[in-house]
Amino acid sequence: MGWSNAFDYLRGVAAKRGADPSEARADADLPLGARIGSLFTLQQSPLIRANAEGSLIRLPLPGETRIQAVSQIRLNLAGGLYRYYLSKGDLDARETFLQVYQNAKGEVAELMYCTQLARVIPETVEDQEAYMGVSGAGLGDRSYTLWRNQLDDYGLDQADLDLIFGQHEGVDFWRDAGDSQAEFVAPFSGTETRIDDAAGRNGLRQEMYFMPYVRKLPSGGSEYLLITTEVISSVNGDNSKRGIHVDFVIGIPVEQERIVIQ
Repeated sequence: MGWSNAFDYLRGVAAKRGADPSEARADADLPLGARIGSLFTLQQSPLIRANAEGSLIRLPLPGETRIQAVSQIRLNLAGGLYRYYLSKGDLDARETFLQVYQNAKGEVAELMYCTQLARVIPETVEDQEAYMGVSGAGLGDRSYTLWRNQLDDYGLDQADLDLIFGQHEGVDFWRDAGDSQAEFVAPFSGTETRIDDAAGRNGLRQEMYFMPYVRKLPSGGSEYLLITTEVISSVNGDNSKRGIHVDFVIGIPVEQERIVIQ
């Protein structure tokens, strides 16, 4: 759906429900009652514990207290996937968001607090195809190794790297989808529509190729590495805005009781 149609569509939905169309919001009826501008509070103990165990998760920054944008991600999976952005990362490539998975019954089945680790630009056709998994390899491989030297340019000091890697040069993450023994599983694919204001006039639309990878932390908890290739098709309704990049995002599952959105 183009941005020029988003608001009209939601007004139509409101009218069918008997509501005043003029009161329809582009972020209405989201899981957990979230809206753009909502105050977001998270009990940080799961993040602090994961961080102490060598997780790459970044603790919330002081300004990351309100939902700046919301998105719905339509992938080839059952249920719905939403992201509530506390920082959009458009200027500094440092996204922070709560990822919400709603199952086919409409129940919130998984919540994950996520911070962006890195963004890369695949410059060759071969690299782009690998990050889309379109040739049966690359994104969707059984495992992904995050190398210590990959992180040298991302602000981590040696003590942080020692905690994460120990005596090893890489950390292995394992694909969290499909047959765990299969060497390759095609990544999820679909679109993300992000809304940056309640009227639905600003935001972006992009194609996505997405695969979650996971590793166990010493306490038995999980740390996720979400690798997403994003092909931008529209920004604020401007279809001339194009681009491709790959986001590496760290996610820690959190319980719903630890989150307050108001």
